[in-house]
Amino acid sequence: MGREPGTVVEVGYAQGWDLTARAPWRPISAEEARERDAAGLPYVAEYRIPGREAPVEVRLVSWPDHHVGLWVYDEQGRRTHQADYRLLDGDRLLTRITRIWRYGGPEVAEFDAEAPRVTYTLHPDTRGIVSHEPRGSKGSRRDTLADVPDEEKWRDRPAFEDWPVISAQVQGLAEPVTLRAAATVADRDAEDAPAGLWRAPRPGTAGPMDALFRPGTRMTTPQHPDMTVVRPRRMGTLNVPSGLLAIDCPLDARGPRLTVAVPPGEHVLEEGQIAFGYHCMYDDRWVDTTEPTAVRLRVSEEPAVSWEMALAPEDDVRLLEDGHVYGFGTDGATGAFADAGAWVPLQERVHQVVDHNEQDDEDFTGSMFLLRTREPGSGAELVAFAVCSDGCHPVWVGRSADGDVVGVVVVVDEMPDLADAS
Repeated sequence: MGREPGTVVEVGYAQGWDLTARAPWRPISAEEARERDAAGLPYVAEYRIPGREAPVEVRLVSWPDHHVGLWVYDEQGRRTHQADYRLLDGDRLLTRITRIWRYGGPEVAEFDAEAPRVTYTLHPDTRGIVSHEPRGSKGSRRDTLADVPDEEKWRDRPAFEDWPVISAQVQGLAEPVTLRAAATVADRDAEDAPAGLWRAPRPGTAGPMDALFRPGTRMTTPQHPDMTVVRPRRMGTLNVPSGLLAIDCPLDARGPRLTVAVPPGEHVLEEGQIAFGYHCMYDDRWVDTTEPTAVRLRVSEEPAVSWEMALAPEDDVRLLEDGHVYGFGTDGATGAFADAGAWVPLQERVHQVVDHNEQDDEDFTGSMFLLRTREPGSGAELVAFAVCSDGCHPVWVGRSADGDVVGVVVVVDEMPDLADAS
């Protein structure tokens, strides 16, 4: 038997990739792709075997987002491997996430809920996690520490022509793999971006935060499509003599994960409120109610022109998955605004109140705010508030046109959307 001739793979380029159609969007020449790579503009490289309908590999490069994404396709056009690389440390790529799906046969749909999958999630300075889901999302998950050596975790940023063909490794393409330029495709610049256009992951954003405190604003959620913001409830003030505001769960032993510099002194505590009606199935009647949406420390009367995610020193937004956020964690559905300089004694007082069921002398009835503690010497204060779930809760910092902090907000439940003005 003669030697296998190897595999010829054609390489084409485009400005984007339509995930739904499995097709390039706005094809470009190799030279234009090279120029976009040098200029930091996003582009896609597509690898195809002549005669095969589905691509074998597609790579999205978006240097401004510190991101390179990669999909490997099987002959049925299903994605089987995902790699998410993040550009860190100048010219080094961290293999941040790798996902692998196994399909039981050609008839199994892409990303079938019962398809076995394995996910590697790696971190720059610590060991990562391997998540095993032998029955897909419908079964159990087992997490173990990822034992991935640095030479596999990191790679130098390749030059434009030097990208490895990952699909040759994972699909076992016959060697040698020979790359050649794909045929030129007519320009499609007139086409609008499709709904399924692949883009780099972006961190979660604040949403219409000001609207939560603007009376008369109409908002909506899937559960309650017609909601109206009412006047915020003023819940007193918080004294922050150190000028450093802490935001964290006061029920654990940590201390404080997030801090924001504010002017020293007392600042107003507010609770956003929204009114809506719903049909009560229990006794078949219509109920009108008002519920809290967010808690805010209002630092200034100036409006916020921008909102940013509060970050701890160790947080790096370049590592976040699409729509993900950093925040404070809680196992007791509780957060707090407090003076960071007195966090430890204030937190100890919280534990005394909770452990011994002591009653605070302040009336927070019907509010997400729960209790207040004070440090007698400095007058520093902590005010705890409830959130509607355990887990991670982002903290949003509003800034004025001059960049000054005007407010700090925690959304206590689902963030509503603005309702259609029509």
